[in-house]
Amino acid sequence: MNDEPSSGSRADFHREYQGRAVEEAERLLARRDVLQGAWLAWVAGELYRMSPPPFAAMVRRELQRLSQA
Repeated sequence: MNDEPSSGSRADFHREYQGRAVEEAERLLARRDVLQGAWLAWVAGELYRMSPPPFAAMVRRELQRLSQA
């Protein structure tokens, strides 16, 4: 993935990466039962490594949304 959106608006970036953000959030949530108490630290590390930062923020929001559903 690119480090920064090369052109276009924030809305364009959101449309382009929304599906992938949901997939990543679902992948992270799928490990919650396996990792149990270590899950939060693991997720934090996964989010830290994601790039670009706006994508990581999208994944973080999707994690929150899916966790509350």
